[in-house]
Amino acid sequence: MRRRDFIRSSAALGIATAASGVVSAEGQTGSAPQAVAAGAKGAGRLVPPSKGKINVAFVISQYATVIDFAGPWEVFQDVHVRSRGAGHDEQMPFQLYTVSDKTEPLRATAGLQIIPDYTFETALAPRVVVIGAQAGKSKAMYDWLVKTSKTADVVMSVCTGAFHLARAGLLDGREATTHHDFTTRLAEEFPAVKVKRGLRFIEGERVSTAGGLTSGIDLALRVVERYFGREVAATTARYMEYQSTGWIV
Repeated sequence: MRRRDFIRSSAALGIATAASGVVSAEGQTGSAPQAVAAGAKGAGRLVPPSKGKINVAFVISQYATVIDFAGPWEVFQDVHVRSRGAGHDEQMPFQLYTVSDKTEPLRATAGLQIIPDYTFETALAPRVVVIGAQAGKSKAMYDWLVKTSKTADVVMSVCTGAFHLARAGLLDGREATTHHDFTTRLAEEFPAVKVKRGLRFIEGERVSTAGGLTSGIDLALRVVERYFGREVAATTARYMEYQSTGWIV
């Protein structure tokens, strides 16, 4: 299935995915994206462990939008903190893995085949959780999101991954955003969520949401900044040849 066809067809099921972008706070859903500052509130500093890895779990299922997870994956894998140790492995603080219902091959957008590392029952306890647009809607997924949200430092959605956090009840009473084509739908389906338009991302102390695709990179860089400071995040962005400043709060 072509990616854009999937975007439109899956919207009817409330699991749609779409291209990155935002609209102005007064704009209409689906209007052209504008470059705007990050979320309305800056969350506090995160304290990394003095030794060992920061586990980052990426939730994936059928038709997972590639850049929604690959963008943040690239950010976290490129972080290099020299002060954490003498060896290269010690200086790379994040350990990344994928989690799904089964450890069987699945197809992401455009046919990319992925074999998840863990099931929700066997996954390592994460300190960061990333969930992007995808078709899966299992009870195991939502139970796991609720469970991990109680102990993780950050649970972040990208694009219509926000719908999954909303279904798990993690956005009730919170400000949140999603891809600009689906903010209205998110507000209609989940009236307890304070849906905001016109932001690359909105962050809370534990739960954060990004608008979609490239804004997931911004939110991941912001998480890096919360752990290790702005210079480490800026160095990571430079290494990636990433010129957006949307991650700077």
